[in-house]
Amino acid sequence: MTLYETIFVRRSVRQYDETPLTTTELSEIQGYLDGLKQLPGQSARFEIVGKDKLKGGFAPYAILAYSNEDEKSWVNIGYMLQGVDLWLQSQGFGSVWCGMATPLEKNPEYRILLGFGQTNVPLRTGEDDFKRKEITEMSNEDNPIAHAARLAPSAVNFQPWFLTFSEGQVEVKVKVRGVGRVLPGKLWLFDTGIVLKHIELALMHEDKTLNEISLKGSGKRLSAIVNY
Repeated sequence: MTLYETIFVRRSVRQYDETPLTTTELSEIQGYLDGLKQLPGQSARFEIVGKDKLKGGFAPYAILAYSNEDEKSWVNIGYMLQGVDLWLQSQGFGSVWCGMATPLEKNPEYRILLGFGQTNVPLRTGEDDFKRKEITEMSNEDNPIAHAARLAPSAVNFQPWFLTFSEGQVEVKVKVRGVGRVLPGKLWLFDTGIVLKHIELALMHEDKTLNEISLKGSGKRLSAIVNY
């Protein structure tokens, strides 16, 4: 199953069995992390730990993400780790974004983690199995790219973005209103990166050549431009 296909069946998994992953499996996951593409100018790093190294974690393992403090680095982490989320599930593992869990060892560069492990929880059956906003609430066009973006996970399922399509371009604007204003930290920045990964994969599936992803603005004026 490709990463694009996984978009339409992935789920946030919160139930795991405690079967340890093999050294080979963990090495393959680390190798995938080492080969990840980052957004321009970014330098995030990742570490795999067991849940005994965490406070509030419930998955057997976690990928800890570290970066500098600027907002664009948070978007970059969302973009990178969503690719990992999809890859893990395409390989038969369960995974989940954990905004509230934290590592026991304090590090000022820690940002968020992705939990993962063995699970018997099945994947979704298709797009109709998701609870998401209608396309008209999050995009100015109804097309395959928007459908893939619609299924992106987000904190409390808030989907804090709006997509505007024009010739050879998709603009993703942050849309933080209502409950989104009280989300802990800046989780909506990770969410922006997450939806960018879905857009990228959908464009590739449509045989579009991705030229550049750029970020502009800050805070609630942040937007991302995808040129293809």
